[in-house]
Amino acid sequence: MGLTQAEKAGQFRALHEQAGAFVIPNPWDVGSARMLAGLGFKALATSSGAAAACMGRRDGQLTREEALAHCRMIAGATSLPVSADLERGFGDAPEDVAGTVRRAAEAGLVGCTIEDATGNKDRPLYGFTLAVERIAAAAEAARTLPFPFMLTARAHNFLYAAPSLDDTIHRLQAFEKAGASVLFAPGLPDLDSVKAVCAATSSPFNFMVGIPGKSFPVAELVAAGVKRISLATSLYRAAMTGLLDAAREVQRDGTFSYVSRSASTSSLLELMGG
Repeated sequence: MGLTQAEKAGQFRALHEQAGAFVIPNPWDVGSARMLAGLGFKALATSSGAAAACMGRRDGQLTREEALAHCRMIAGATSLPVSADLERGFGDAPEDVAGTVRRAAEAGLVGCTIEDATGNKDRPLYGFTLAVERIAAAAEAARTLPFPFMLTARAHNFLYAAPSLDDTIHRLQAFEKAGASVLFAPGLPDLDSVKAVCAATSSPFNFMVGIPGKSFPVAELVAAGVKRISLATSLYRAAMTGLLDAAREVQRDGTFSYVSRSASTSSLLELMGG
């Protein structure tokens, strides 16, 4: 029998409470979700960028309904707990974000991330007060659910011009006080900044792997205080790189050497439990 949503939620919370850190990889379809489960990972997370790319779009171009449909597919693919990248919550107002959290739970998720990025290049981050109000509303919605829902608050300061570690820490501390279960600051440039963030907060911290030069080994992230390590679009990009390399070889050289390097269909199906 499959696990209930409450049982998955309990397992997900326990991963954040155990010693050390855990890696939460980001599948983009049923097959990749089942293969990652077959490899032994304990939880999964969606990637908004990978989800959009599967539909031939850029990150941020899915509607809430499209994003939640993708989340529902991933959540139903395995018995693992699934958290979702729900961007800015599909609305500016705190009540919009709260509604998205409730819809996320209905889609079978046991956690989600909400960021302080606006999607507006002229004003990339929400003002401090509104950013905190949005997380507070999301946290209140999460508390009304009949199971522990892990809300992750993301501070995106380091993804834009003139980043400030002090501002990132200030926001994360405020998000923590507003009720976020997990904290997240993508794009931190070095391990010293990771250590500073982890030292300044008490909630579990999620580090995002996937940026060249800013993707550090698990052991070093654990030593810095990281609890959860997500992979963003990096697995999707790695898979598409393999596709491009193979297709270009065929197109350019008329050869098929990639066949000997490829996993067999039966081995892939075995990982998927098929």
